[in-house]
Amino acid sequence: MIVDSHCHLNYGTMTEDMSGVMARAQSAGVETMLAVNARLSEFDDVLAVAEKYDHVFATVGSHPHEAEKEPDVSADQLIEKTGHDKVVAIGESGLDFYYDYAPRALQEKNFRAHIAAARETGLPLIVHARAADDLCREILQQEMGQGVFPAVIHCFTASREFAEASLEMGFYISISGIITFNSAKDLQQTAKIIPLDRLLIETDAPYLSPVPKRGKANEPSYVKYTAEFLAGLRDEPYEVMAQATTDNFYRLFAKATRP
Repeated sequence: MIVDSHCHLNYGTMTEDMSGVMARAQSAGVETMLAVNARLSEFDDVLAVAEKYDHVFATVGSHPHEAEKEPDVSADQLIEKTGHDKVVAIGESGLDFYYDYAPRALQEKNFRAHIAAARETGLPLIVHARAADDLCREILQQEMGQGVFPAVIHCFTASREFAEASLEMGFYISISGIITFNSAKDLQQTAKIIPLDRLLIETDAPYLSPVPKRGKANEPSYVKYTAEFLAGLRDEPYEVMAQATTDNFYRLFAKATRP
């Protein structure tokens, strides 16, 4: 059995064929999914999916792309929504300077609010970092100095230096289908040095379908392709990779119950 530690079940093909998505995930051995909230305005939609399926859990958060539309995210606002049994994490939040869809100052403001919520609740923070390695690392290190909090760097595509800094802070690193791309040679080398007990796998569905499903909408069942590739890359049996990443998920997202 494996876990999809990051997917968006309230978008696109997910909502159009939810019963099929769930059936295919079960056939692929996906025992649990984490439905990630990218817009606070959509939190109820994300939570509704988690409430419908025993093996789906939810997060609460606002993606950095949404910082201009949702500029006033507060720690208290996030914390209030974590009272629900199915809400097991804070995020996703962070910095994305690749597209600069939102002002950087607003991204940072919201990011720090999410960190404060993670620190206060003890729930893990899901960090989105793209084209912002240096500032993201600086903020995380600053905030860690003010009080520890658990976190995962999701859909990791950053440098080896960022990976090492994240591991030093005690964080987990989640690998998506990008690892299977021919263009991801640097990421593949970095993935080899991540300790097995700090690895997670994800789809980020409906985005970033792995080889051999590139060009199609991603879905949780495809997480097995990422697990298989990562196991081969690291010269580890698939069963070891599946067991380790599953155990790691429940260790980090301790509020999630195992089936």
